[in-house]
Amino acid sequence: MQKPDYKNWVPKSMVIGLGAATAASASLSLLFGTSDRILKGKPRQIAAAAFGAATPVLLFYTAWMGALHRAFDYKGKRKLAKTIIEGTADFVMLPDGGTGLDVGCGSGALTIAAAKRNPRAQMVGCDIWSGAYKAVFTKKRCEENAAAEDVSNVRFTEGNAVHLPFPDESFDAVTSNYVYHNIAGQDKQKLLLETLRVLKKGGCFAIHDLMSKARYGDMDAFVKKLKEEGYEDVRLIDTTDGTFMGHTEAALLGLGGSTLLVGRK
Repeated sequence: MQKPDYKNWVPKSMVIGLGAATAASASLSLLFGTSDRILKGKPRQIAAAAFGAATPVLLFYTAWMGALHRAFDYKGKRKLAKTIIEGTADFVMLPDGGTGLDVGCGSGALTIAAAKRNPRAQMVGCDIWSGAYKAVFTKKRCEENAAAEDVSNVRFTEGNAVHLPFPDESFDAVTSNYVYHNIAGQDKQKLLLETLRVLKKGGCFAIHDLMSKARYGDMDAFVKKLKEEGYEDVRLIDTTDGTFMGHTEAALLGLGGSTLLVGRK
C-alpha cells in the first residue's frame, strides 16, 4: 500500500549541499594556507583568510539545517512538522457541506489533515508550486498523498497568496501554515487580509506563521482592527510556549515568533 510522502520543509539535498560547500571551503583554506603552488604572496593570504572565515559559517549553517531537517522529518523521532500540521488543523472547523481553503498547501499535509477532521466537508489546497521547492512540492504529490491517506474530500488547484483566484466570501474556513513569511516584498498583514477576503461571514480562520514584529508589524493592533470590523474570537496563540514547541527549541531552530492567528469573521 502506498504511503504518503509529505517531504521535508528542509530537503536533505540542502543539507548535503551545505556539507559539500563546507568541506570545499575547509580544503581551500588549508590549501591556500599551506601552499603557494596556485597563488602567491598577498592574494594567497587573502584567499586563505576568506575561506578560513567562510568555513565556520558554512559549518554552522550545515549543522543548523541538519537539525531542522531532523526535527521536521515525518519519519524521524521529533516529527515537528506533523505536530504543527495536526495542531493547526484542529482549529479548522467546517459545517457539513462546507468548503475550506488551505493557502500555500505545498505537499498537501494541512489540506489533508483538515479534510480528515471535517469528513462531511471539502478542502481545497492552493499553491503556485514554484521556486526553490518546485521539484519537491507539486500538485501531483498533493493528489498522491490524498490517495495514500484515502482522503477524497480534497482537491488541489493553482493559486497565488498575493492575489487569490477566488471570489469574495467563497470559503467557510481558511488556513495556512508557514507560508507568508516566505513571500518576499509583500506586506504580511495585507496577505492576511487577502486570505480573509475569501472567507464567508461566520467562517473561521487559523493561520500559522512566523509572526515576529520585524516580519508582520504590530499584530496586536491588527487583531484590534479585525475586532473593530466585526470579527469575533480573534486571538494570537504563541505556539512556542509548549503548544507546538518550547521556547528553547523554537530559538534553536529559528522558529521564534511562531504564532497562530485564529478567529471568526
